[in-house]
Amino acid sequence: MSIVAAAPTDYTAPGIEEFWQPLIGDGPWAITRPIFLMVFATGLIIWWLLATTKKKALVPSRGQMGTEAVYGLVRNGVAKDLIGSHEFMRFVPLLFSMFVLILVNNFFGVIPPMSYPTMSRIGFPIALALIVWVVFHVVGMKKHGFFGYWKSLVPAGLPKGMILPIFILELITDLFTRPVTLALRLFGNMFAGHILMVLFITGGWYMLTSGGILIAAGGVTWVFAFVMTLFELLVEFLQAYVFTLLAALYIAGAVADEH
Repeated sequence: MSIVAAAPTDYTAPGIEEFWQPLIGDGPWAITRPIFLMVFATGLIIWWLLATTKKKALVPSRGQMGTEAVYGLVRNGVAKDLIGSHEFMRFVPLLFSMFVLILVNNFFGVIPPMSYPTMSRIGFPIALALIVWVVFHVVGMKKHGFFGYWKSLVPAGLPKGMILPIFILELITDLFTRPVTLALRLFGNMFAGHILMVLFITGGWYMLTSGGILIAAGGVTWVFAFVMTLFELLVEFLQAYVFTLLAALYIAGAVADEH
């Protein structure tokens, strides 16, 4: 008898229903688990920042060192390097807040009892992407003027016949492609990673409790689940960093003198 034939058949693989977890109520106005986690993450970040910066010392505590390291990564490694030394400081609070908020919510995906990456709900990445979209357009129009900002989408020196097609392409990129890809990149990685982890963990547990040769297969599956968890931690950090990096890059392009 083959392993497939001997295996139980009542296992249900995880699907998109894993991401709809209402806590209070139902329908579009339900208070769901990701909403609760977002509120919890916001409160946790506020508490941590206040606790680690309230008593700044010449010899910093571990908490202060950690906070300063994260702030320095965003301030110097992202904002200053990409936006430039003259313009970057006014955008650091936005970029730092986004990075920390995304990072904490991503890490929730592998931290019990949360075990849910908030950014796997498309509404949160869309909201953050729209904030970035509004900011880089507004600061660009403030610096270059309304007509100057949109006129600068077309590089100087183009043949007249190419001006309109290039303008349309650049307009689509600025108004649609950038915010959509910014949101979908974060959402897609968190969604896929969570599905894979739930599949490995629940599938492994199902095989471990099924008896027979499936116990060995379940053990191997849980080893893969552990490896996936470590890999997911890296992905969660990188996605927070990439989102912040691209936000700074879009802002840099909007405020650049040659925009």
